[in-house]
Amino acid sequence: MGIIGRSVRSGLAIGWGSVFALFGGLTIAGGGFPSGGEGSGIIELLWLTTAYGGAPGAAIGLGMGVVLHRHEKRFPSRPLSPPVDRWSAVVARCEHSVHRVAAVVGAIPASPAKDWMNRITAQFNAELDDVRALAALARAMGAAHEDHPASQRLFAAARDFAAFEQEVGRVALKMFDHPELDRARTDLELLEQQLPNLRP
Repeated sequence: MGIIGRSVRSGLAIGWGSVFALFGGLTIAGGGFPSGGEGSGIIELLWLTTAYGGAPGAAIGLGMGVVLHRHEKRFPSRPLSPPVDRWSAVVARCEHSVHRVAAVVGAIPASPAKDWMNRITAQFNAELDDVRALAALARAMGAAHEDHPASQRLFAAARDFAAFEQEVGRVALKMFDHPELDRARTDLELLEQQLPNLRP
């Protein structure tokens, strides 16, 4: 059902229900149905609610539906999510790497070495902005082929993110057994040097 049909149905229901509640309440407050009997009173109530509630409500709903339909045709709604293409898929891979690194670091016992890892993780997360910007650039340039320079840089970034994720896991496993900063310092310094950097 289109937007006009939904608007008519909603207007009919609201108008009919409102007037039915009003006349029904007045009828009950006035001592029941007229002398013609309860059956004829209900029929009269239904006719009144249809005439004074349902019909005007449907007409108002029709008008609103026409206005909304014209607005929809003139200003079509835009998709809320970005288009799914090869570039957004690469960005998603990088985002997953960042989320997994954060989860790994979060599982390490609290220590000064973990604080250092948290700072490295924050730097890693900041690189996502450059990944998204590079993907937008590749999309705007129409870099459909893998040998396009923009595509090559984006795919290289995804490989760097995946490699860094593995390295974080290796260091985190060592820190889980030996969280002392003195023992982890060399690994953390090397890890910091391996941070992906899209803007060398």
